[in-house]
Amino acid sequence: MKAQGGISYSNAAVAACPKHLLQFAVDQRYDDYTPVDHAVWRFIMRQNIFFLKEYAHKVYFQGLLDTGISFERIPRIEEMNQILAKIGWGAVAVDGFIPPAAFMEFQAYKVLVIACDMRQIHHIEYTPAPDIVHEAAGHAPIIVDREYSNYLQRFGEVGAKAMSSKKDFELYQAIRHLSILKERPNVDPKELDEATKLVEHRQKNLGAPSEMALLSRLHWWTVEYGLIGTLENPKIYGAGLLSSIGESVSCLEPEVKKIPYSVDAQNYAFDITTKQPQLFVCRDFQHLKNVLEEFASKMAFKIGGLEGINKAIECNNTATCEYSSGLQVSGTFTEVTTDENNSTIYLRTTGKTALAFRGKELEGHGIDHHKDGFGSPIGNWKQTPTAPELLTKDQLQSSSAAS
Repeated sequence: MKAQGGISYSNAAVAACPKHLLQFAVDQRYDDYTPVDHAVWRFIMRQNIFFLKEYAHKVYFQGLLDTGISFERIPRIEEMNQILAKIGWGAVAVDGFIPPAAFMEFQAYKVLVIACDMRQIHHIEYTPAPDIVHEAAGHAPIIVDREYSNYLQRFGEVGAKAMSSKKDFELYQAIRHLSILKERPNVDPKELDEATKLVEHRQKNLGAPSEMALLSRLHWWTVEYGLIGTLENPKIYGAGLLSSIGESVSCLEPEVKKIPYSVDAQNYAFDITTKQPQLFVCRDFQHLKNVLEEFASKMAFKIGGLEGINKAIECNNTATCEYSSGLQVSGTFTEVTTDENNSTIYLRTTGKTALAFRGKELEGHGIDHHKDGFGSPIGNWKQTPTAPELLTKDQLQSSSAAS
């Protein structure tokens, strides 16, 4: 069974994705691949097999077999979905980069997003844009390891709850544009230079990185460019390295600094369009999960309260605050008021806002109704230690009379 655009719903993981995610899915257009495209695929796979037998994580080659990835031709997404379904995962084709929040949420649903473009022959060693070599031959084989696939899904769950900023999205747009230009044959050098300078400008003027920006760094230094084992003799598991026949060799040279992986990796920005000057080495896949949980424990959705609300205001983007009653307010938070004990007593959003309960929008309380924002007092009533939603009818009447 197929959805619009040729997207397969026969895979359970894909079928479980909400509509707002599936809008990013496209048809693979398999017949558009040229004989040169298939030849580039064969060359890269044969080079990788020769080199990575010794230097990749041991699960990589078993994963290539288990996911049914052909060494002779570019794989079909439908074929991969049939194999991935056996381990509870799925895959969808997308058009290059998609917004980080959407990427993370797909991961939470155990769905790999696969950019189906094929790199140009002059970028055979490394491509600045995501392509099917990177996604299918890089990401897919490693997820046959249950511990790693659990990490990947958990990362998606955490990432889907991360605060992001408008500057994050502007940087994502600039990077996407630059990567497309770099992969385009006969690109105008002036246009390329302008796009490069725009990325550099937005990176330098990002301000304090948001939760999503910091999480993107942890994702980059593990899922994309991670090494595993010892500092002296690490193995490759990151998809960016596994899919680059140039950098998979150079990354192990002494010139590339190897750093023990920890939550401090969040402090290292990365450049998607060039080789990395340092890489991080984890002990094992459980080590990845431990660091992720350490980071998550300090995120707004975990700490809540005034600190979490202030993070939501700082991000200046859509966020959701959940009251103790279960009411969920989604919008751009702009104001919080506290009492003399620094307890939150009032919260307000500006612009389109929606109210929900347990993930379901309340009837009559969507963005059309609250188009100018929503504000409400929060916390307990004066001289009433119990939360309002826990008061009995008699207590409510008593409190009302007292006020």
